Amino acid sequence: MGERNAGDVRTADGAAEIGRRVLRLRTERGLTQRQLAEPAYTAAYVSTLESGKARPSEAALRHLAERLGISYEELTTGRDPHDAIRLRAGLTDARRELAAGDAKDAAALFEELMAEAERLGFRDERATALVGLGDCAQEVGELAAARAHYEAAEELLADEPLPRRVPAIRGRAVAHFLSGELRYSCYLLESAIDELNASGLHDPNALLLLYTASIAPYMDMGAHGRAARSAELALALAPSVDDPGLIARLHRGVARTLIAEGRTAEADASLAKAQELYEQLRIHTDLAHCHWMRGYVHAQDGNLERAERELCIARDMLASKRAALYVVQVEVELADVLRRRGRTAEAEALLLPLLKRSTGDGGADADQAGGGVAASGLTAEAGAVHAGGAHRLLGLIAEERGEAATAEEHYRASLSLLERTGAAGDLADLCRLLGDLLRRAGRTEAAMDAYRRGLGHRAAPGTTTLGPAPAEPPV
Repeated sequence: MGERNAGDVRTADGAAEIGRRVLRLRTERGLTQRQLAEPAYTAAYVSTLESGKARPSEAALRHLAERLGISYEELTTGRDPHDAIRLRAGLTDARRELAAGDAKDAAALFEELMAEAERLGFRDERATALVGLGDCAQEVGELAAARAHYEAAEELLADEPLPRRVPAIRGRAVAHFLSGELRYSCYLLESAIDELNASGLHDPNALLLLYTASIAPYMDMGAHGRAARSAELALALAPSVDDPGLIARLHRGVARTLIAEGRTAEADASLAKAQELYEQLRIHTDLAHCHWMRGYVHAQDGNLERAERELCIARDMLASKRAALYVVQVEVELADVLRRRGRTAEAEALLLPLLKRSTGDGGADADQAGGGVAASGLTAEAGAVHAGGAHRLLGLIAEERGEAATAEEHYRASLSLLERTGAAGDLADLCRLLGDLLRRAGRTEAAMDAYRRGLGHRAAPGTTTLGPAPAEPPV
């Protein structure tokens, strides 16, 4: 916490540091101790203060700051408020680049701003840059790096109120989900939701981030009721902003004019609003998950036309945000709907490119049964549930064509992927499919092994072993 306590007048070291700062600033301005002190204080008082032998009161510091022509904050912390404004403006620009541009370009901006914030001792801005770096890494599928950035941000903000830490918590939970750690992702999100709602820290923006992030892991865990409720709450909390990007640009422009006029406090407030709106641009990705959830529900109800429409909306929204990993996950579920609608060729055309093994020369071969899936879209480390789902669908298509050996390969590859994720309902269903396939081939003992394996993963539809649902926000 050294960044916060630098120059703390309550400590001897802080008083000595402020004394040295007063001496330097007074000398730079060509003032005598008497000129600095009068009319409220004496030259002797300034002398003892500059030597670090006096601990000045707030009133004395405000008097000295005014005489020196600087802010109280700059005198007590040694930080120029213009540096904070400049850093926040840069963070807003980096967030805009991530929202509308390229994640790697945004990451370069966040890296530069984080280093500067660390050099200047601005802890909050450094944490904001770390969250931005986590979001950039997550966007391009570098999940381990994303988790490390989010954890570092949480550590920096450990003594801050929970809403301030929610973006980092939310990011870490999503990274764990994309890594196939569904239960831990749900635990992180539900714990934060409970703390916000049960302890009176109701914050709509923070809750919106948490609820939208919980939809996907709930769906994959089989907790469909919880996923639907999260989507309902998220839609109710979603801000009614027609064009947040346009409004954010307006606030950035206003901030720059205010900075030029020396109105730093007003400029800071305008930049804070711009940054909040750029944060909300990411909500478009989260709201796409609500369409995704609706598509899933319609598919479960047998309304395949509406399911296809909702999933296409979700895919297009996610593609516009360059959320590549989410796009291919939605395409797996869209392929299932297309297959059920009798459009098998379209379904296969969506699935096959997602399950190719990348090679050094850019070539690709089909993955062997039981092996991990290394692909540009879905891998065992990123999107394992949907990689397993893609193999399951290809297995069903192969069965429908009478290609039993190919179907078995896909089912076993799916089983290998899903067993590490905790997607109990999917595993039970897959074991049933594999068992039925083996039984029809006369391989009774192998079929019984598959059925027994499935019983170990059996879960009632729509339930998990996650425990009680988190508290809901007050009405």
